[in-house]
Amino acid sequence: MGRGKRYEEPKLNLKKVFAVIVAIAVVIMFIFIIKGILTKDKDQLKIGSKDYAVIYKDGKWGVIDSNGTVVIDPSYEEMITIPNSKNDVFLCIYDVNYETGEYKTKALNSKNEEIFIGYEQLEAISNKDTNNNIWYEENVLKVKKDGKYGLIDLNGKELTQCQYDELTALEGIKNTIKATKDGKIGLLNEEGQEILPNQYLEIIALGKDNKSGFIVKKEDGKYGIVDYANQTILEAKYEGIDKIYGSDMYVVKQAGKQILVKKDGTEVLTVGYDEIKEILKNAENGIIYVKDGKYGIMRQNGEIAIPNEYEELKEAKSGILIIKQNGKYGIMDLQKQTKIEPTYIGIKYNEKADLYIAEKEDFSNDIIDTTFAVKQTGILIDLDDEKGYIELKQGEEYKYYNFKFEEKNITQIHTSNTLYKSKKDGKYGFVDKNGKVVIDYTYDDATEQNIYGYSGIKKDGKWGSIDNKGNIVQEPTYNLDDYLKIDFIGKWHLGKDINMNYYNMM
Repeated sequence: MGRGKRYEEPKLNLKKVFAVIVAIAVVIMFIFIIKGILTKDKDQLKIGSKDYAVIYKDGKWGVIDSNGTVVIDPSYEEMITIPNSKNDVFLCIYDVNYETGEYKTKALNSKNEEIFIGYEQLEAISNKDTNNNIWYEENVLKVKKDGKYGLIDLNGKELTQCQYDELTALEGIKNTIKATKDGKIGLLNEEGQEILPNQYLEIIALGKDNKSGFIVKKEDGKYGIVDYANQTILEAKYEGIDKIYGSDMYVVKQAGKQILVKKDGTEVLTVGYDEIKEILKNAENGIIYVKDGKYGIMRQNGEIAIPNEYEELKEAKSGILIIKQNGKYGIMDLQKQTKIEPTYIGIKYNEKADLYIAEKEDFSNDIIDTTFAVKQTGILIDLDDEKGYIELKQGEEYKYYNFKFEEKNITQIHTSNTLYKSKKDGKYGFVDKNGKVVIDYTYDDATEQNIYGYSGIKKDGKWGSIDNKGNIVQEPTYNLDDYLKIDFIGKWHLGKDINMNYYNMM
């Protein structure tokens, strides 16, 4: 089964994270990509809404709603797929023959009624991003009839006839589906409308969305680039094309070697490097190249602007480079002036926030502004470039800052919450927006309210949950020491495997 997008990013069980952080690299990755797996509407409370989540109990799979009410009993051997958490469309696999790999599928609604009857198979269309986070096309299903595939929406409306040999997502790109017919590949959007006709042997996304164009392979085995309207951007005459482009220049392959070419096919750079890694944002500044295993910068005329003496080079913003030397990361400009000494184990640049996140040996982070001053230090919990805030764990406290590094109260960040955790004399309780104590300071640990209105509470080493009014939903009875994240929907808590999104009950 595929694994779906997260519905909510729960609080880290930091004690557990620190206990295993050296042993598992995923924690390091999590610090950097946490924003990628957060839902954009995570601060919009959904109390009483009809969102849905997968549950697991006694070795079987089912579904609950956002109130924690079971809508599909955990009775299925295989994990249930929910393409869109806001729609009561649940895809179930049953009658699995593990020897032959054959199985049956069906779709159920929240009344446990079978829907979309008449198809041989119903499947969600899975996709993944560059960090291998799995997600589904949220508004469309792949169906099979008479041995051929088509598309329907989540209301059962037929978007295309069942006429394709295969339908799969264009990797990393939303709302773009590869449709194979008679051995040729085209593209559809999730309304079933044709983007590219079925005339290519291969189609690869050039950029981060379907508006950036597509690398295509024609019948003669040659590669070119076309746009969303199937108009030629780069003539299909190359052995290969890399996903490196900028300022109407592209990196192609001829005779097994990378070449930098203009849109009209004019060759710009052909020698002096082993590999081209990046076209700089100001293309006149040239490219990042690799020679003899080291990185440097070469201008368009072949002049070496920065010798190949770095273990890594990557442009953050125009003219500013993240460098790696002696196994550590720093920042310099195109004039080789050091802005940040290479002392960090990693540096990322957030374009929307216009700041740098630098990771230290102890896995804490320095947050650095565009003057290259360290403005805050702590463990990065969240960076929300839509709402414009950073959440850091500093000591034992969780603090919030806007992108001007002004400290903000949590009530200014999570404006729709009804309760906020509070700490006093080493114990946790909850207060309302005005700071009035709603739940006394009796707990050893707690989590902030999630989008469904639930908070985790810990006492005597065990976890439970409260609702948005402070009522105890689950007494603290769960030992979650082995769980990296603590999150509840009613009595159900997030599963142990952070790469899957399901809730279970002990």
